[in-house]
Amino acid sequence: MPFQKVQPEKLSTAVVRQIELLILRGILRPGERLPSERELSDRLGVSRPSLRDAVQDLQNDGLLTSRAGAGIYVAEVLGSAFSPALQRLFSTHDEAIRDYLSFRRDMEALAAERAARLGTPSDLAVINTIFEKMEAAASRRNQDEESQLDAQFHMAIIEASHNVVMLHMMRSMYDLLRAGVFYNRQVMFRQRTTRSALLGQHRDINDAIQDRDPEAARKAVETHLDFVEAAVDAAREADAKEEVARLRLQHETGQI
Repeated sequence: MPFQKVQPEKLSTAVVRQIELLILRGILRPGERLPSERELSDRLGVSRPSLRDAVQDLQNDGLLTSRAGAGIYVAEVLGSAFSPALQRLFSTHDEAIRDYLSFRRDMEALAAERAARLGTPSDLAVINTIFEKMEAAASRRNQDEESQLDAQFHMAIIEASHNVVMLHMMRSMYDLLRAGVFYNRQVMFRQRTTRSALLGQHRDINDAIQDRDPEAARKAVETHLDFVEAAVDAAREADAKEEVARLRLQHETGQI
């Protein structure tokens, strides 16, 4: 018969499994510092030797890392999906920018739909809290703060979709997303896009998710990112026309 005696699980193994799940579910994030050994052993209800064994196993697996004199941290297991050189390449080619926005539209529309269906009350509270911060930042007209909150808002929706593969994939793209949000806002403001218009689009996304309306949430994300793509296209077209006009001006004034 294919049965074996059940072996009692070591305390350190139970600790490993708990920390692994916290990392997998995106609750413990890359670069995050764990509590001190004393505090963590108290929280987990295990002895410090058992905790040390668990931490060593997780370090051996590459999930935790120690920093001399600073403590234990979640390892940078994700990093960025794109090197700085590739990010710069993306930012200078229209095809890559369009594909990036198209990818975001598809993934984030699905995430918003899932968040409306599967998000817990706490998930929805996080999304709403970030949106309220976006409203406050818009009133202060702080573009850096607005851009950072914009990226956080979209990542909170990804987190609320409760798909760990999607979560870690999009987190690995966070630097690109953050850079893209900042660039897109600069471009849209040049095109006379108002803060109220952008805030209204995010309000529509938030309202649909809070109302648990998956179809409306998907549509609101698609509408927002279609708007962003159109603004980026218009800005690049305007830049190209300005370059031609600049060359004409230089020619007429004898500079070339």
